[in-house]
Amino acid sequence: MLLVLLSVLCSVTVSVIIKLARRYSVNVVQMIAWNYPVAVLLSYHYLKPDLTFFSLAEAPIVSYIVLGVLLPTLFIIIAASIRYTGIVRTEIAQRLSLFIPLLAAFFIFDEHPLPLKLVGIGVGFVAIICSIKWQHQAGSPIKNKVSISNWLYPLLVFVGMGIIDILFKHIAQYQEVSYRTSIFIVFVLCTVLSFLYIAYLAFVKKMQFSLSGTLWGLVLGLFNFGNIIFYMKAHQALPDNPSMVFSAMNIGVIIVGALVGLFLFREKLSTLNKVGLLLAVVSVLIIGLL
Repeated sequence: MLLVLLSVLCSVTVSVIIKLARRYSVNVVQMIAWNYPVAVLLSYHYLKPDLTFFSLAEAPIVSYIVLGVLLPTLFIIIAASIRYTGIVRTEIAQRLSLFIPLLAAFFIFDEHPLPLKLVGIGVGFVAIICSIKWQHQAGSPIKNKVSISNWLYPLLVFVGMGIIDILFKHIAQYQEVSYRTSIFIVFVLCTVLSFLYIAYLAFVKKMQFSLSGTLWGLVLGLFNFGNIIFYMKAHQALPDNPSMVFSAMNIGVIIVGALVGLFLFREKLSTLNKVGLLLAVVSVLIIGLL
């Protein structure tokens, strides 16, 4: 379970880096863009993608392109969610997004759901509702804008992560192209598209190059890839207990993220939010272990 713990710590550290980046006025868009070249280099070294026999005709190109757009876009949305609602609520939204591929399996791919799985999904949706920052910020000159951000960004994170999970499961089913190769190609596309967007901002919007954004992005890339590689290795180390790895990872991120948000960044949670946090853990337990 050490590998799961390392994956959890890397995942939460990504959120901490994004939170601190706002505090130190780091250009978040450039930081996210520079995270992907690190992912490309590390995935090439550790995942050993098979590019020799790779054929575009056999690859799920549309899924690659959609992921190449969605991943950096969702990263920006996650940064906004952390800024407006905090690490705790954002982590809950990310982890409970697992319900979307589950629902897709039930209603699109005609899998037969177990009653307890449906209970887990129901508990998860209640957890999301309870974890939203419902109250207005008193005295804020942008009260209405902040109020919308309280639920809109976590909702976008929830839906976006769910769609990304479905797409990754889709490319994993392709036997002609290995999953490791697909991940590498997706990271390459993320890099290309991110830097095309950076170029647009530089030449059209006159955005200045940010050295701090570059340096923070390189560190972000290390922990972002660490989350992926440790999670994959945990599944390899426990091939007969995928549900245990899955549950430990999601519950670990929720709990560690909550501890970091509450004690390191002094995020405020209402009683209803705390109930949502507890229900999120219960929901993942039901889905993963029962």
